[in-house]
Amino acid sequence: MPKRGKLFGSGFVGLGKGEAMSAVFRLAAGFMLALAALHAAAQSSAYPNKPIRLLVGAPPEVVNLYPCYPCTDSQAQTHSRTGTHMKIKNIGIVSPGDMGQGVAQNLKNSGFTVHTALDGRSERTKTLAREAGLNDCGSMQNVIATCDIVLSILNPAAAIDNAHAAAAAMKATGRRCLFVDCNAVAPQTVQEIDGIIRAAGGECLDAGIIGPPPRGKASMRMYVSGPQATRLEPLSSDGIRIRVMSERIGDASAIKMCYGSYTKGTVALGVEMLIAARRLGVDAALDRELQESAADNRQWVLSRTAVMPPKAYRWVPEMLEIAKTFEGVGMTPRILLGAADMYEMIAQTALGKESPEEARAKGRDGQSIVNGLAD
Repeated sequence: MPKRGKLFGSGFVGLGKGEAMSAVFRLAAGFMLALAALHAAAQSSAYPNKPIRLLVGAPPEVVNLYPCYPCTDSQAQTHSRTGTHMKIKNIGIVSPGDMGQGVAQNLKNSGFTVHTALDGRSERTKTLAREAGLNDCGSMQNVIATCDIVLSILNPAAAIDNAHAAAAAMKATGRRCLFVDCNAVAPQTVQEIDGIIRAAGGECLDAGIIGPPPRGKASMRMYVSGPQATRLEPLSSDGIRIRVMSERIGDASAIKMCYGSYTKGTVALGVEMLIAARRLGVDAALDRELQESAADNRQWVLSRTAVMPPKAYRWVPEMLEIAKTFEGVGMTPRILLGAADMYEMIAQTALGKESPEEARAKGRDGQSIVNGLAD
């Protein structure tokens, strides 16, 4: 039988003792060289996030090797021949608010065990967690100790504090789980968060959520960037569509900021226009003109206004983060600062102080919201 084999593979058949020993040494050397190559590649910003493929066994089968990123000598990991990364079973959601609860329910339906930390949280958040059937670990430290991945989904103003809490938990427990910032923050902010997590020895990914909470038939897109962003692909489902962008922390947040400037920025301007028209006494004339010349735009603004007031308090810091993003690339922040002012005003109203659940139960349309805000 002919000999067959490669430096990075086995499958040596019919070899003598000396030849077999030589094959073993060549195979061991191949693994060592492959791991060294992965280690060097992971230290480079040009690392393409592709496996080195080895042929192992008789008959030979493909094995993919991936490193942790950035990879240290103690962190290099060998993954299965399927090319997948670590097996994900336990996922932490901090915090299960309107979006977080929707994500948690979807992940549970996909077979994951979902945990959260309810110490110090509001009664509303605790109720949402119970309704979703989440396991309450109590503290962030316990969530970090339990979970393979932690998704940070909360008010953008709390994103950095949450990252500090996760980093402290990693240091206290020695557990280095994957931390994914899914908040509506500027690329500069998520890069700061990445630094906080990595300083604690953890790994961080950047994620930007676009779309409604994934309940019922609704679906959202989760854009992901950062080293080994493909590790989130197992979370993908009909309700959560994972879209891997790049290895650069900040890219996922950048698309969220640009998209949010259009959607939430346009809603802010549209609501301001409609409130002003009503207070000026020309709302009926304006509405007639809009229906004749811009009917689609009118309907778009009103449909989004219907669900906006309970979210206004969270959209204030999001507008500030978008302003920060745009200023960072040499553009004026003032348009989005104005939108932040608009949402700050709405957040202080009775409509703005309702919870999303209360607002949904009342079923108001967009025009009713405008009238309530104007009067």
